[in-house]
Amino acid sequence: MAQAVSEQTSPFKVANFRAYWISRLSMTLAQYAMLLIIGWQTYNIARDSGLGVGAASGQLALIGLLQFIPLFLLTPFAGLAADRFNRRNVARLTVALQMICAAILAYLTWQNAITIPGLFAIAVLLGIARAFAGPALSALAPNLVPKEILPNAIALSSIAWQVGMIVGPAIGGYLFVVDPALPYAAAFVLFAVSVTALSFIGSVPRTAIPGTQHPIRQVIDGLQYVGRNKMVLGAITLDLFAVFLAGATALFPVYARDILEVGPTGLSQLAAAPAVGAALTALFFSFRPLKTNVGPKMLWAVAVFGVATIIFGFSTNMFLSLAMLFIVGAADMFSVYIRQSLIQLHTPDDKRGRVSSVSLLTISASNEFGDFFSGTLAYLIGPVLAVVSGGAGAVITVALWSKLFPVLRTTRTFEPPDELLDTEADNTAQPQGDSK
Repeated sequence: MAQAVSEQTSPFKVANFRAYWISRLSMTLAQYAMLLIIGWQTYNIARDSGLGVGAASGQLALIGLLQFIPLFLLTPFAGLAADRFNRRNVARLTVALQMICAAILAYLTWQNAITIPGLFAIAVLLGIARAFAGPALSALAPNLVPKEILPNAIALSSIAWQVGMIVGPAIGGYLFVVDPALPYAAAFVLFAVSVTALSFIGSVPRTAIPGTQHPIRQVIDGLQYVGRNKMVLGAITLDLFAVFLAGATALFPVYARDILEVGPTGLSQLAAAPAVGAALTALFFSFRPLKTNVGPKMLWAVAVFGVATIIFGFSTNMFLSLAMLFIVGAADMFSVYIRQSLIQLHTPDDKRGRVSSVSLLTISASNEFGDFFSGTLAYLIGPVLAVVSGGAGAVITVALWSKLFPVLRTTRTFEPPDELLDTEADNTAQPQGDSK
């Protein structure tokens, strides 16, 4: 396969990668459309039952916690599964589980039978599915193209995930205005598209890990690699702390209903603003890939993310809020594009599943557990101070990480070490086959 496509200049000219990209984008759109509406329904049920803003924000915190617990417990083993078993099959099974969750929520909402305990139960199931889907899909992408166009493939894969993560809530919000059950029905269709696209991916090369090692030892090996590689460790933990502190998404329902007073239509606009910023940034990078000073630019992007979050937190003007969220989305996409490219390119294939699982665990910690943190902080000090203090925390994190991980300041290009390039060349020349 490598020889047949080695002269291609775009990953989209590789049929397997096209199917993969469609699958990942569809799945992520569906996931985050559902998560926004789960949060909106939870908050409104709590408020309509007589709870105040603080107590209802606490219910949003529980949604984040219930998604994070299975991700935290299962993700290291999910990474091992991505390195030991057929990554396509692991992904197909997990997407099918999420499709079932979407169907259940669509039916319950259509029947006006949705409850907070039911939403909590689905949140747990989604956490389990996402724990296994993430590492399998992240580790699969580099197997689909030759190393000559691997950086572009990794960037495009990251773009699919990031655009889906930010555009998905916008889709969910707008469809909810039309009919409350419609976002879940749309998610069901998108998950079906994802499963179908995965089925079009043929046999792909991969590097097998030794089968004689104990599974726990293999998990530990992946964690040790992250700990030794300061580039990978710095990039992963930068995202962990910055987004954990500055994530405002969980509090969008609070801002839409009680601060900006714009209702469900305004909620859709709040969700769409970072989507537009991220999508335009992704489009720019698809034409003009970043090539120089990648480390310093990633640090600056996270700092801008934090500052824009602070201004959004203080804003009581819808136009200013939307402008700041646009910048938040653009800055987040900028940093994700660099971070994911560096992580994948600086990791050998036989460890990509486990390293991806660590990366995705930190993303989950910063998103889902960050939602719990934001909701809890909003309960304790109010939603505005929670968002503002989180943005300030992201800026402080950038300053600290530039000192703790000087490699982030000095990295100029995506180019991995020579020895890693040699390993990838050997893997491409002598594929093991993803057929377990």
